[in-house]
Amino acid sequence: MRPLRLLAPVLVGLVALALWHALVRWYDVPAYLVPSPLLVAQTLVQDWDLLSGSLLVTLRVALAALLLALAVGVTVAFAFVQSRVVEASLLPYAIVLQVTPIVAIAPLIIIWVKDPSLALVLCAAIVALFPIISNTALGLRSADPDLLDLFRLYHATRWQTLVRLRIPSALPYFFAGLKVSSGLALIGAVVAEFVAGTGGTTSGLAYQILQAGIALNIPRLFAALALITAAGVGLFLAVSLLARAALRGWHESELTR
Repeated sequence: MRPLRLLAPVLVGLVALALWHALVRWYDVPAYLVPSPLLVAQTLVQDWDLLSGSLLVTLRVALAALLLALAVGVTVAFAFVQSRVVEASLLPYAIVLQVTPIVAIAPLIIIWVKDPSLALVLCAAIVALFPIISNTALGLRSADPDLLDLFRLYHATRWQTLVRLRIPSALPYFFAGLKVSSGLALIGAVVAEFVAGTGGTTSGLAYQILQAGIALNIPRLFAALALITAAGVGLFLAVSLLARAALRGWHESELTR
């Protein structure tokens, strides 16, 4: 079963690439409209020094934003669970951050924050914050009621209940939110780079996409998109492996049947 789970998406991807290449060749589509996968791969190799450096810039922003969202989100979720007043006071503002388009507020953040790198991190962290808050808070509240009664019966303190019951119960929910936030952090980093890149203040992949689009260097544009996609998949797989290591052996979602 495990080899099938690995081979199936690879085969689907290979078929999609082969179909893409065949259609481009069959209809003789110009490279400045849609390049073939082979040309994209060649461009990726030729421009690797430029694109790999930009990839590192984007990844640094995304990872820093994810860590910031993780620290703030978990702290806020703990506060929500410990106090209904705190939740009622802050949850509407968390929702406001979630539903406000980052494209609309990114220019303001970039103007207000003196450090361009910090501005990009803040923009991406805002995008990645809400799933961690909502999922972690839900998990902390999803502890087994019978076990909660047992802890009360033995006069466990609030801290003991939190550490020994609520946090283990919340881990699957937390990792589910972290998987979503890892992708959103990368999206937020790219969007922020698009906004900041119009002034030439960043050299991330989004800036390379902008420059390639202006110069009609569509193969390089597709190569940059491929790197962004690969980075997103890598972040998701890294979080999935971390979740598996933390939950394997005791939680039903990771038990081998």
